Amino acid sequence: MRQISIDIETFSSAPLAKTGVYPYAEHPDFRLLIFGYSIDGGPVEVVDLASGGGLPGEVLAAVTDPDVVKWAHNAAFERVALSAWLHRHHPDLLTEEFLDPAHWRCTMIWSAYLGLPMSLDAVGAALDLDVKKNSAGKKLVKQFCTPATPSCTSP
Repeated sequence: MRQISIDIETFSSAPLAKTGVYPYAEHPDFRLLIFGYSIDGGPVEVVDLASGGGLPGEVLAAVTDPDVVKWAHNAAFERVALSAWLHRHHPDLLTEEFLDPAHWRCTMIWSAYLGLPMSLDAVGAALDLDVKKNSAGKKLVKQFCTPATPSCTSP
């Protein structure tokens, strides 16, 4: 294995836009919900961690292997979030506080460098790609990954 492309969906009651990724991922209720990946450009696999799925050993090994290049859109988020998750669930696999950023490549940064939009769906639209970001999926991610605003109802 030479490279792995990663996309994760997460939950934390810490508001990401207000706190940033570090407090978001360090929050006690932070969790990975879905882990999507492709190894060496192969088929995309999706693991539903929220329903009790586990990451295959080869994926855990790849995430921590310095010889495997990790690709992600907004790789800084994926790296920090995965570091926090590994510390909680596989502390034996991560000897440092965070996964080494030198092993990661960020398609969001590459898009900006090429003068493309930085959001994944806007990049797909700008390049007129056949595969578009699923708007129904985007709504589901927002529904399950964003804490609900408490509402008060009177009896």
